[in-house]
Amino acid sequence: MSEPLNPSADPSANPSAPAPGEAAAGPNSAAAGTGAVSSAQSLASPAAGIPDDLRAASFERQRRLRQEPRFPGGPAIDPAGSHHERRIRSFQPRRSRVTPGQEDALLRLWPQWGLDIDGHRVLDLPELFDGLPVVLEIGFGMGEATAQMAADDPGTGILAVDVHTPGQGNLLGLADRNGLSNIRVANGDAIILLREMLKPDSLDGLRVYFPDPWPKKRHHKRRLIQPEFLDLAAQRLKPGAVIHCATDWEPYAEQMLEVLTAHPLFENTQADGGYAPRPAFRPLTRFEGQGLDKGHVVHDLLFARR
Repeated sequence: MSEPLNPSADPSANPSAPAPGEAAAGPNSAAAGTGAVSSAQSLASPAAGIPDDLRAASFERQRRLRQEPRFPGGPAIDPAGSHHERRIRSFQPRRSRVTPGQEDALLRLWPQWGLDIDGHRVLDLPELFDGLPVVLEIGFGMGEATAQMAADDPGTGILAVDVHTPGQGNLLGLADRNGLSNIRVANGDAIILLREMLKPDSLDGLRVYFPDPWPKKRHHKRRLIQPEFLDLAAQRLKPGAVIHCATDWEPYAEQMLEVLTAHPLFENTQADGGYAPRPAFRPLTRFEGQGLDKGHVVHDLLFARR
């Protein structure tokens, strides 16, 4: 194991940013925050009495904000655009403040280590990672755990997906400061990445740490770990590759265990058919530590592709 990385090496890192998986998937950390905002969020009902010309100017300004990149040459606001169908998403993108250090990393490093999930091309993972086996991580939050895993296992490439712009910048900065060449940061919808941009049997593993639990019953359909998602993941994972999920939300852990156990292409690595102890390679995150201090129980699930 390498020495633990120091997430505060960037003095501008945002300590209050969402933890891995909160909205990306949402470990870690599908993840909250991005340049993309929904029209419901960005277009509030105009107040009565506003002149039509001012109202039109405001509408046009908001439209430009949704379309113009925040960081030229960096992650796009809506990389897949409108050419993909509307569907229920497991994450809720929103704007969030980017620190100067994160902005610098995005501007300098995105052309080298970042990619937009546009759905227009199929990635050549061996070329992208110089022949390394590749694990997909959906939702990484601020990226501390992802950077630590990359440092501990330099022989494995990590394709880390999130929509949280500050987290993307933070992870790029961590990779740069710690000399981690086995990380690539992807911006956008992980479902489009899996479905449109990855070849069959191309992944050596899949990690979904602390995705958004969507606790309200009417929102359960937004949870990432569903039978349809597992169907897609099974097509992209090599036989024997492991999908590793972790959550501190007990009802979601129960659902994960149920749908993974029922899927014909996945097999529980635990002989008793239950949860797994936290593997040594998954770092204890700040978010997870806070939950443990509050009495939360974290469940890990490791299922192998048959």
